[in-house]
Amino acid sequence: MKPRATSLRRTLLLGILLPVFGYVVFNTVVLYRQALAAADTAYDRTLLATAKSLGEQLQVTSQGGEVHVQATVLYSALEAFEADNRSRLFYRVSGFQGEMVSGFADMPAPRRHAPSDNIYAALVSFYDDHYRDMPVRMAVLLQPVAGVQGQGMATIQVAETLELRETLARQILVDTLWRQAALLAVIAFVVVLVVQRATRPVRDISRALASRSENDLSPLPGQDAPRELLPLLDATNQHMQRLSQLLEHQKRFVRDTSHQLRTPLAVLKTQVQSARRGDVEPRQALDEIAHTVDRATELANQMLALAKVEQLRQDRDVPVSDWAAVVRAVALDLSALIADRSLDFALDVGEAAPVRAHEWALRELTRNLLHNAIKHSPPGGALRVGLLSDERTAALIVRDSGPGIAPALRERLFQPFATDHRAGPSLSGSGLGLAICREIVQSLGGQIELDNRTDGGSVRGLDATVRLPLTPATA
Repeated sequence: MKPRATSLRRTLLLGILLPVFGYVVFNTVVLYRQALAAADTAYDRTLLATAKSLGEQLQVTSQGGEVHVQATVLYSALEAFEADNRSRLFYRVSGFQGEMVSGFADMPAPRRHAPSDNIYAALVSFYDDHYRDMPVRMAVLLQPVAGVQGQGMATIQVAETLELRETLARQILVDTLWRQAALLAVIAFVVVLVVQRATRPVRDISRALASRSENDLSPLPGQDAPRELLPLLDATNQHMQRLSQLLEHQKRFVRDTSHQLRTPLAVLKTQVQSARRGDVEPRQALDEIAHTVDRATELANQMLALAKVEQLRQDRDVPVSDWAAVVRAVALDLSALIADRSLDFALDVGEAAPVRAHEWALRELTRNLLHNAIKHSPPGGALRVGLLSDERTAALIVRDSGPGIAPALRERLFQPFATDHRAGPSLSGSGLGLAICREIVQSLGGQIELDNRTDGGSVRGLDATVRLPLTPATA
């Protein structure tokens, strides 16, 4: 099953909205807690005021030599402190020894903790508790009471049910949720709008590519694209340029192959028909057929070599090869041709010359240059082959003693099928050798030069020089 493609817009939306949503939820909880704390602070002031009001009605009495607290408090006095009829107030006043003085006797005893954590200038503490199975907010005030008979510290407890606080908390929660929901909706709308606008160039590029014909490899326009998309556009255009070059090479290969092979095949067909009719002697006919087959084979091999060079040009994993060893091997392979023409041959190849290239490409390059030099050198002429190296480059120099290059033909030296690139009599050949050499040298980042060697104004031969960048042997 094909995995589902990841959506860029979905990734952006989730990557932005989920953290924002999490923050909004967290902020809502914090705001709600802060609102509850503020509500508790406001209503706790009412509880404190109620407790202080009860404390103002306490008196000190003496009975049997003991000092007691006396309170005359009516429950109706608490109605002034009730916010509305949704909540109820309960109270209890305890004397100096904790005895019941007034109020609701079944109220739980006050919790013993230091009332130092409040913001009021009184010995008061607040906490949540339960009374008669109802949740209540409890205020405990330590009220000093003094009189002629004595003094002491009374304890006043005031409890309020939570209906009003809960109603206010729900209202605060609803208001907070509405505001946060509206904020989240605005953020989501803005984010969706921005993401849609930011990803529009990607959709435009997709539509532009989808609407193209299969042979349209022209560069994509990037003048209106965002800066972040320029590297992608550049890489895409470079890839399309390579594809265009490869496609053009394939078209040229097919065109040249169909054109160049048609002639030797037609000649071969004519020779076969002539042999069948008995126009020539069988031995002569076979020699002519063999010669035509050899030329067609050489042409096919060279055209395949030219196509292989283009394939190697696309290869990014190129090994390091020793050019010096390749030159020596090629010279050995062509030694029979050198001896057949009785050439004065000299080979000057020094130490290893590592270059980043396939061994096949180096061999084809060297073989073509040396073969051309052998073919165009007169019998008994001089032929010198040298490989020189410096810190950066290796240079192969092939010096023949042929007729050199006619100035009028220099512009099309490396064009395919330019068979008459030498001055003097035309020699047979496919005209692909120098074209192959140029393609190989260009694919390896080197240079190739063909220069006439003169002496006293007359041409003494041709110097073919190829320079390739050296590569450390450990690369």
